[in-house]
Amino acid sequence: MLYDAYEATNDLLAPSRFAARLARRFRDEALDGAQDMPFARRLFALAEVYEKAAITHARPAYAIASVPCGGREVAVVEQVVMDLPFGDLLHFAKPEVTLPQPKVLIVAPISGHFSTLLRNTVETMLSDHDVYITDWKNARDVPLAAGRFGLEDYIDYVITFLQELGDPAQRKGANVLAVCQPCVPVLAAAAIMAKDDDPCQPRTMTLMGGPIDVRETPTVVNELAFAHSYDWFAANMIQTVPWRHRGGGRRVYPGFLQLSAFMAMNMGRHFDQFRKLYQALVDGDTARVDKIETFYDEYFAVLDLTEEFYLETIDKVFQRALLAKGELTFRGEPVDCGAIRKTALLTVEGERDDICSVGQTAAAHLLCSSLRPHLKQHHLQPGVGHYGTFSGSKWEKQVYPQVRSLILAMN
Repeated sequence: MLYDAYEATNDLLAPSRFAARLARRFRDEALDGAQDMPFARRLFALAEVYEKAAITHARPAYAIASVPCGGREVAVVEQVVMDLPFGDLLHFAKPEVTLPQPKVLIVAPISGHFSTLLRNTVETMLSDHDVYITDWKNARDVPLAAGRFGLEDYIDYVITFLQELGDPAQRKGANVLAVCQPCVPVLAAAAIMAKDDDPCQPRTMTLMGGPIDVRETPTVVNELAFAHSYDWFAANMIQTVPWRHRGGGRRVYPGFLQLSAFMAMNMGRHFDQFRKLYQALVDGDTARVDKIETFYDEYFAVLDLTEEFYLETIDKVFQRALLAKGELTFRGEPVDCGAIRKTALLTVEGERDDICSVGQTAAAHLLCSSLRPHLKQHHLQPGVGHYGTFSGSKWEKQVYPQVRSLILAMN
């Protein structure tokens, strides 16, 4: 019912949003200078702010046309290497680069936003690496015939993608980098591959701001998971996709609910940003307008999570911390991180992270008990929150060099 109410509200707002888009086009194409009148500037600024406040459900473009590489600018071409029901293995190919570069699989979270949230992460890594990403699909667009997608299926996808990128003949694996929620399934995947002596097990594993052990200095996110029972989440957070969508009838945790929860954590900041957007539009400050709109174009693009993946993550990662306790199983077999002996580990945390606090990701070092000391590194980045660990100037100038150095040393 909640999903239907949400869709009905969007239908009611559609005419006014269409009018806002028309006003923007009218301003850009037809006014011939009249848009610079003070009243007109305020009116059109208000229309644009209203238009930008809308939630969308389509994946934004990565829009990475070229990157600096080897002292020159080279073109980037997106290629789908594997097309699976719930996500693609997407390659950012650089046809002009002939010398081999270390392969890196970036594993994006399924947390209500598309993988394009890691655009800056991808773009930075591309200068020195051959980059692939898990390009997750919106669950409301996946037909029921595709079946279920739970936490174990996520781990399967990670293993499948790593095997695709590895070279079994030379027993050489790719490198893997996980951001936020997938740190748990990626660590589990590495442990499973190590136990099986998989020739494609990753050479390096970078875990950034992930909930390996949520018992360490719990955040507001963790407290929410502890405050309610599994049954409460199942009864209140899960909705049925309306039949107008390809995934009609699928049970999901809607992306608009996750976005609402994230925004509620910093509502004052978001209101302030839209006030600044309005003022920047009135003032003609295009640089500030572009910066704010680029962020919210991504932030307001949401995707739904399958019921089983959401509930299993709540239960196994946030409520019972099974991996941290050594109690997680995969297809009936225990997951032993102590089996990891060849994959170098780097953990990254942000000093001000209010989603995965300091200590939660570093817990991976205790779990990887068989790794020799020189294969384990930790980086605590001062002055950044959650997003600052993988996006922005400090990611580019201070965090990324740590990642690059580890991969260079192991490849």
